[in-house]
Amino acid sequence: SARAGAASVTAVDLSLRSIAATWINCRIHRVRCKVHRGDLFAPVAGQRFDLILANPPYVPAATDALSRHAISRCWDGGVDGRAVLDRLCAGAAGLLAPGGMMLVVHSTVCDDTVTLCRLTDAGLHATVLARCTIPFGPVMRLRAAMLETRGLIEPGQRDEDLVVIAARAPAGGQRVH
Repeated sequence: SARAGAASVTAVDLSLRSIAATWINCRIHRVRCKVHRGDLFAPVAGQRFDLILANPPYVPAATDALSRHAISRCWDGGVDGRAVLDRLCAGAAGLLAPGGMMLVVHSTVCDDTVTLCRLTDAGLHATVLARCTIPFGPVMRLRAAMLETRGLIEPGQRDEDLVVIAARAPAGGQRVH
């Protein structure tokens, strides 16, 4: 974003390791970036952004209890994979400048139609920009039996569709109907 001409770049993550890696990479590549550690929107409360890029944890987990101290918090999205995703959908409109856009990536295992509906309900215009099928990664492979039991994937399925969803705020700050 910074090298593409953004006037400013802000990064937020709950993971101390992710924040440290971002800070180091920005210094190595001489990219100016404000780096904040914290939960989702808290570190940037009251600010508005023209573009938000989000890759939230979306892999369905054994429980809705999200770990705050383990590496699994980078991918665990609660029982249906939507614990962080739904919070993102609900709060995005409050962070977008008029005409601003959020791009969010997640697996269709946690239902992209729900994401589209929740973003629309939040007053944003939401569409799927891109979709691709990829083989399960290590975490999804380990959880395949659980996902089958819950009916989130078909028996024997070992690939998933990833989607990039765009959610745009109305240009004049008006709600989308």
